[in-house]
Amino acid sequence: MKILKFGGTSVGSCAAIKQVGCILKDYVEKEPAMAVVVSAMRGVTNMLIQVGTLAASNDEGYKELLRDLEETHFQTVRDLIRVQEQSRVIAKVKMLLNEVEELLHGVFLLKELSPRSLDLLQSFGERLSALIITQYLQQEGIDVKMLDAREVIRTDASFGSAKIDFEYTNQAITEAFNAYKGLYIITGFIASTAKCETTTLGRGGSDYTASVIGAALNAEVIEIWTDVDGVMTADPKEVKTAFSLDIITYEEAMELSHFGAKVIYPPTLQPALKRDIPLRIKNTFHPEFNGTLVSSKSQESQYPVKGISSIKDIAFVSVSGSGMIGVPGVSSRLFGALARKQINVILITQASSEHSICFAVMPEQAALAKEAIEEEFAYEIASEKINRVHIDEHLAIVAIIGENMKSTPGISGTLFTALGVNGINVVAIAQGSSELNVSVVVAQKDLGKALNALHEGFFLSDKVTVNLYMLGVGLIGGTLLDQMRKQLSYLEQEHALKLNVVAMANTKKMVFDANGLDISQTKVDLLEDGALSDLNHFVERMKEMNLPNSVLVDCTSSEEAIVHYEEVLQSSISIVTPNKLANSGSYADYQKLQKTAREHGVHFLYETNVGAGLPVISPLQDLKKSGDRILKIEGILSGTLSYIFNTFRPGVKFSEVVREAKAKGYTEPDPRDDLNGMDVARKILILSREAGFELEPADVQVENILPEACINAATVEEFLVELDKANDQFEQMIIEAHEQRQALRFIASLEGNKATVGLRVVDTSHPFYFLSGSDNIIAFTTDRYKECPLVIKGPGAGAEVTAAGVFAEIISIGKYMTSRWR
Repeated sequence: MKILKFGGTSVGSCAAIKQVGCILKDYVEKEPAMAVVVSAMRGVTNMLIQVGTLAASNDEGYKELLRDLEETHFQTVRDLIRVQEQSRVIAKVKMLLNEVEELLHGVFLLKELSPRSLDLLQSFGERLSALIITQYLQQEGIDVKMLDAREVIRTDASFGSAKIDFEYTNQAITEAFNAYKGLYIITGFIASTAKCETTTLGRGGSDYTASVIGAALNAEVIEIWTDVDGVMTADPKEVKTAFSLDIITYEEAMELSHFGAKVIYPPTLQPALKRDIPLRIKNTFHPEFNGTLVSSKSQESQYPVKGISSIKDIAFVSVSGSGMIGVPGVSSRLFGALARKQINVILITQASSEHSICFAVMPEQAALAKEAIEEEFAYEIASEKINRVHIDEHLAIVAIIGENMKSTPGISGTLFTALGVNGINVVAIAQGSSELNVSVVVAQKDLGKALNALHEGFFLSDKVTVNLYMLGVGLIGGTLLDQMRKQLSYLEQEHALKLNVVAMANTKKMVFDANGLDISQTKVDLLEDGALSDLNHFVERMKEMNLPNSVLVDCTSSEEAIVHYEEVLQSSISIVTPNKLANSGSYADYQKLQKTAREHGVHFLYETNVGAGLPVISPLQDLKKSGDRILKIEGILSGTLSYIFNTFRPGVKFSEVVREAKAKGYTEPDPRDDLNGMDVARKILILSREAGFELEPADVQVENILPEACINAATVEEFLVELDKANDQFEQMIIEAHEQRQALRFIASLEGNKATVGLRVVDTSHPFYFLSGSDNIIAFTTDRYKECPLVIKGPGAGAEVTAAGVFAEIISIGKYMTSRWR
């Protein structure tokens, strides 16, 4: 025999009830021996509680809510039952609703809703649901009869969460099923006392009803039909990559249920477990899917952790003091005091020093717990042997659960690595000796991030998702998007790396999507329906989303953006940027960002600050880390200036070379921004700091190569006119150099703690002499590379190479994340 239970969402609408009917038609043909337990329609139990509360408050608004409740059920009948039968069914529904109205009128007059009255009031949800479903199934030709569970399930008078008399109940159930061999539709959740008083079985009581009936009849299986595909590896509302489990044990199911999994109500398992009856969790709206089997048998699994569950919004109570150390009976007194106040303890942890005991309770019980403890230990507190009770609120519990955890090394390592690399602080830890469950307490705001990080660590360790927030989608940012579009599939398939762009902003619009933007669209289309751009709001939203493995990709040259770098890093969000302003400001600010990134275990990557796509900073860092000493750095660090002076030769006017570079897009809109050497100065300043020198911007000596008239020109056009007038000056310089077989190069250098930028002449023995095009070149002279400097040469400018450099650093973060799981 099979017992099927359909929850509130499964019978929550006309369409849902029709779906249940389809399922039962298929079952009746194959499984003649079965029974069906149903819950109230979705939301009805809450409506009944609300209407009762209003009536008890002497608020006549309860009548309007009662009319809504009535219309909900009448409309369901109209949608389900044929016209010729509607009057008869509506009359039956109306009789029950009249009882509800009379009950509420009494509550209204007495201004009191007792637990007994509330149980009776709530019972109408299941009674109405079972009545309508029974009538509909009879109409559809199924031999079915309604059974009010109050006739067979007897309890004590603990209204709200009654205890079952199993001896009487089992016998009554057996007799009822012997008397009728057809299909019963049974009201879930409700029962009655020996005096025929209506009781309820507590939260999730319909599951319990199914389990009780299944155990009494020694059923083959109990099927719990809901709106998800079985027991999931995590809450699918929080973790989009969660998937259903094929099989779990009773113990695993109970742990998952206790820690917030809504699919199974914990007491449900007890009668089934006692009789070793398996439960199967199925989806009413996806009936062909097998769902999850819950049984006493374990199954070999590739995952040692079966599920990740949580309890939202808990309070953490700490009791500490030297007077607790080595004193017998402290724990007994503590938890005895809590028990007397009916306070449920969710989690307990104690240090081996016995100096403190901490435990978690629901927030509404925190104040009462504090009062109970301070009352019990009043003497110890007064004599300062025990400190005042401390309460931390806005916390959550995350639990990893699985029977195979106890035989698998490294579970805790993966747990704390996943949390640590995402900047999630662990407030407390609890683990039983069975190793079936490891629980940690974290901040409520970090719950979603923790669940996703742990799910990725335990279930998707062969694939890492990096969540990207893109700031600036102009030339470099847009090129980066183009490069990512081409590589997304390859990175995911060949390198188990998924890049997920969750936010994007330019100076006008910004968009967010935690599931990821569709970057196959153009940036114009992506931003079209975005909100007005606001950098402060962008950063706040980024922090609020609190996604694991997050990276801010700043492709702007904005000073406004770098103001937020510190708080971004403090939020455990890595930064990748070609924006060199952050690292070329004051040394104190540079140092602060480096320190913040280290302290929060995140990446601050800026290779493209100096050489665009050319690796310059990472080799310098490697030299320093390996113990080499930097003696001298020389470099041509501007692709624009490299092109200008590589192209400038005798017989060619300098102003024409500058005009040509501007026309090709090599220069800034105002070429003076390149020719003034300030961009190069920032780059050599950054390299000097990476080499270990504490230089300030003012310490870099920049040679001015432009005449005053050029510098002071009011417009770009006027500047170019003035530059024409200076051609003779530059021509003299290039002729002199050419006659000496030398070349003009705009070089940045660092020697000792002295940094300079300016126009220099180099001969054929110098590695910079043979430079061509817009290439950059850097030479490192070190203790190890003294006779022959280490030279790095290649394209140092352009959107393609800069975007590629940024892309490479994003990928490096993904590889780092991947390596942490393997």
